[in-house]
Amino acid sequence: MDIVEFFQLSSGKWFSQRTSHHLAFKQSEGGQSDIQIELLAKDDSAVIKLCEQYEVDAALALCGARVIWDGTMEWDKEKHTGNTVLVPIADPDKPNEGKLLREMGYAEKAPVAGRYVMGSDDALTLITEYETMYSEERLWFASPNLRLRTSILKRFGGFSMASFCSEIRKGVTKPSPEATPSSTEQNT
Repeated sequence: MDIVEFFQLSSGKWFSQRTSHHLAFKQSEGGQSDIQIELLAKDDSAVIKLCEQYEVDAALALCGARVIWDGTMEWDKEKHTGNTVLVPIADPDKPNEGKLLREMGYAEKAPVAGRYVMGSDDALTLITEYETMYSEERLWFASPNLRLRTSILKRFGGFSMASFCSEIRKGVTKPSPEATPSSTEQNT
């Protein structure tokens, strides 16, 4: 599996159940989210705009994904909502690795580029180094409608957190018309 296939399999509406362990406080916290993932074609305006923002040739984009989330965590009971666009750019020397451009980071609310590695076990690892922290996520499919995710977050000079999520598909979103080949392309 490559990263484009992983994004294709991830398209849809998901219910995510998260357990996070805050190491400094020696406490766990639960949370849940509704997540929507939409596959974007590599020539989608959001993909091109993000490439331009990072001064990356848009022709190098493999695809894109728009991710929207709406959730809560036990401790603060506040709504955690947001959205971002993700664009993978393959390393020309290592086709299963590359940059992952993000419109908005998860740990810090700013644009950030990380790295991705698509493993031989079909697990996707995302590594992001922010100014004040390091994040590593590993995502894989237990079945087509069950996606699992582990993550660690280390603040430089501060606390660390580890999380586990199980994500159950609630439905499939329709891909944008640009993300699917036209009938003319399919017949050639």
